[in-house]
Amino acid sequence: MQRDFDRVDSMDTIEVALKKMRHFENECMIVDKRHEDDEYGLLLLTDIARQVIGRDRAPERVNVYEVMVKPVVWVDPKMDIRYCAKLFEHMNLIRAPVIENDEVVGIVSLIDLVIRGLCR
Repeated sequence: MQRDFDRVDSMDTIEVALKKMRHFENECMIVDKRHEDDEYGLLLLTDIARQVIGRDRAPERVNVYEVMVKPVVWVDPKMDIRYCAKLFEHMNLIRAPVIENDEVVGIVSLIDLVIRGLCR
């Protein structure tokens, strides 16, 4: 799990979101909730490539909410790594936020599962 990650507001433009990004290794950003009853979102660099660059859209004119995934499938930090891997396979995920007590505490990826699960 990567504990260092970037956050963005859904109303930000893609241009602003990319300027805020500091942890490129995560290849994504957490989209914060707009209010208490809202859900977290995920802005993936691959989605920016497909939906902004691939469609020849101007990053300064596209908002995060137009590209992000929301709601996201998330995992509990206490979830067994085998079940996490099965969830990723079943849902065709490559990364997901880790949420504890309704707060994002990290981001887990398939690579994390391999490195921390098999290379111990």
